[in-house]
This record gives sequence, structure tokens and C-alpha cells, in this order.
Amino acid sequence: MKKYKLLSIIIPVFNEESFIQTVIEKVIKADSLGLQKELIITNDGSTDETLSKLKSKILDIKSKHKVVIIDHKRNEGKGISLKEGFLKSTGDIVLIQDADLEYDPENYVQLLKPFIKYHVDAVYGSRFVSQHPHRVLYFWHFLGNFFLTTLSNLCTNLNLTDMETGYKVFKGDLIRKIAPKLQSKRFGFEPEITARISKIRDLKLYEVGISYFGRTYNEGKKIGWKDGIKAIWEIIRYNFLDLG
Repeated sequence: MKKYKLLSIIIPVFNEESFIQTVIEKVIKADSLGLQKELIITNDGSTDETLSKLKSKILDIKSKHKVVIIDHKRNEGKGISLKEGFLKSTGDIVLIQDADLEYDPENYVQLLKPFIKYHVDAVYGSRFVSQHPHRVLYFWHFLGNFFLTTLSNLCTNLNLTDMETGYKVFKGDLIRKIAPKLQSKRFGFEPEITARISKIRDLKLYEVGISYFGRTYNEGKKIGWKDGIKAIWEIIRYNFLDLG
């Protein structure tokens, strides 16, 4: 079985001055089952003090960890930030980490175990099959997520419980092969990547339960109902219309 050595952690950031330093601290401290860490952070056109706080924090860790910072002068979207991060990654395993503390790096052990034990291709961290703590928030978000996941499953023939999860982890070679084809600029990344990996023959995709600490809109949550409407189109587009 392949020996995994390096974990690339892709962190897209937009206006997260209140959280970015804490997120970096948690990522560095998180148990990665012995894998070294490579951090690839995209400041996606932040208009607050995110970049300066990020650079200040990186000074403390760059002697022990490989860190790459990508700086966009204007906001280009989560999808673009992730695509660039994938292409710059060198890890055997590549993990997406949101910068808003809704997803806790303490989940890394659960997310990485299937790679070590079962040599899988990808792992999704589900907020809905877990006994870990969950903050109780918006019913309509839950219902919307259930609808989008069900629609995606109907199109992909997968049986996911949480297609929209922020915790998605991939074998490095796999995601770097897919990355040049990615087209979604913003939150459409979730249905697009799910559609694309579902077409891979003999794909080993696992789901694991994770904890989740969702934010309110007053606390900085960015995704809204318009993104949900767009996701319906993107599920149809990437499963049936855009097969490139």
C-alpha cells in the first residue's frame, strides 16, 4: 500500500480578518496522522485586514512548514481559488479547509483515516451522519442542502448525504488531473467536482461524520439562497451538458 507523506491543505480566504490567524493555528496543531503539511492559502481580494494578519501569522510557521500564499487583487470566487490551490499543491493527499471556523481541523483524523486504511480516492465529510457536535441553525438551509444533495445523487448515482460539505479530500494525483477542467468560479465548485469525480470508473469515495459549527449571517456567513438556485443549474450542467 502506498505510503502517504505530505498533506496539502488548500485554504481560500475572503474577508476573514477575525478568524484567519486562529484557523492557521488550528491547522498547524491538527493531528494529520503523521503526514507533513503544506499550506496553500488564497487571499481572494479581501478588503479588510485579512492579508496583513495572514502574512504576520505565516512568519511564525514558515520555518517548519511549506506555505504558499496566492494574492488576488480582486475577488474571483471560491472555485477559482480552489483550482489554483490544487494546481500548486504537491501533496499525496489534498484537503480543502474553509477559513471561517465552521469546519474544525480536529476533524482531520476522521477525514484521513480512509486514505491510510482503505487507500481511497476521495473522502467527503458529512454534517448529517455524525454524532459530533453541531450548531443548530437554519431549517431552510438544511432543507436546501437535502434537496441539492438528493438532486445531485439522482444525476450522479452516488448516495451522498452531504454533497455541499466544505470538507472534501482527494488523492493529490487525482485532483491535480481534474483541476484544469474545473470551470465554476464560485460556490458551484461543490456540484461540479461531485459530478466530475462520479464519472471516474471504479472510484473509491467515502463519507465520514464531522462536527460542524455553522455561522449566522451576522457572523459572516456568505452563501445564500441565490447560490442554491445557481447550484440547481450547475448540477444539471456538469452532469449532462458539460462533459469535457
